[in-house]
Amino acid sequence: YWPMLSAWLCSQLGEHYLFNGDEEFLRKEAYPLMKSASDFFMDWLVDNGEGYLVTPVSTSPENMFTTPDGKRATVSMGCTMDIALIRELFARTAEAAEKLNTDEDFRHLLQAKSALLLPYRIGSKGQLQEWQYDFDEPEPQHRHLSHLYGMHPGNQISCDQTPELFDAVKRTLEIRGDEASSWSIGWKMNLWARLLDGNHAYGIIRNVMQPVGFGENPKTNGGLYRNMLSASPFQIDGNFGYTAGIAEMLLQSHAGYIQLLPALPSDWKEGKITGLKARGGFSIDMEWSEGKLRKATVTSLLGGNCRLRTSEEVRVNNKQAKEVNGKNPNPLFSYVDPGKPESKTNYAGNNSKQANTTLTDQQSGNKDSGRHTTNHISDNKYHTIDFPTDKGKKYIIIPLAK
Repeated sequence: YWPMLSAWLCSQLGEHYLFNGDEEFLRKEAYPLMKSASDFFMDWLVDNGEGYLVTPVSTSPENMFTTPDGKRATVSMGCTMDIALIRELFARTAEAAEKLNTDEDFRHLLQAKSALLLPYRIGSKGQLQEWQYDFDEPEPQHRHLSHLYGMHPGNQISCDQTPELFDAVKRTLEIRGDEASSWSIGWKMNLWARLLDGNHAYGIIRNVMQPVGFGENPKTNGGLYRNMLSASPFQIDGNFGYTAGIAEMLLQSHAGYIQLLPALPSDWKEGKITGLKARGGFSIDMEWSEGKLRKATVTSLLGGNCRLRTSEEVRVNNKQAKEVNGKNPNPLFSYVDPGKPESKTNYAGNNSKQANTTLTDQQSGNKDSGRHTTNHISDNKYHTIDFPTDKGKKYIIIPLAK
């Protein structure tokens, strides 16, 4: 049982537009489907008794939790992935309606509903909660990571905009561990790349490359068959996820800017890649050595503002660029704002909306209430610049030190 498919598929439509900027596609194909899906979810949402809107019948795919009376269950209200998908769908549908100058009343209704969606919640272990309540999990290292959708493939969580959620995702992955199979390994690789931890993502790659069913020390699960297909069982998502993970380690554009070499592992000291696509309609070629960017070429396929983030100060076409912050004026770099999360310390009674309605650790069955804190993103210094581009032109990026 999982009625969230229309929201998931509409995510692909939204991403296609952010990469290509095809307004005709948005008007004739994407928006009608997004609007229809939004209509359904607006009707389906219910008040959870705390003043928040949630899905009335919900599962976090294939995972289960322990109920207050010690039983195992899978169905509840308002699982985190449901709300993440609906939040994204409503935001992108409203943006599309504004871009197309249509359905103003519908857009305002979407925005009003979005403001009432259940926020992300951070549990007693510092983890991102998978369910509305901080339930205990009978299988803490379950292969599924559904509640991390907002981090990847979504764009609701990033180090700049949502540091609390960024750290909660990291803690969740620490608890889940690195062992997995097929597509789950690929997802973990992408998530660690989004956490800007190239060495950890590279460790996941090592898991991907372990032989299953052959070799001197064959594994039985989580690696590759002799024919290089992901195991076990075979799921092509594992192979595709691995490829996507490498792209995420070298280039990211989900958080409002294009970041070059965001999660480069120390073992990849030098390399070259061409034709990586970024949101906003940009194509990127890069060369690096000694673990640092040496040259990048940005080809603008649409024109418009290019916001670029690098670890070194750079110049663009032999001109020093000015560092910037704030919102990117290019709408194709938009991301979904999830709002402020609630933590175990502030959603149980400190907010009058939730008073007397939130389960305690004992009630939710959570036996480990010792909160774990994680260090936030590394202290690496990043440089973020804007430069205008014209359609079809190339822009050469060179570190100032070179």
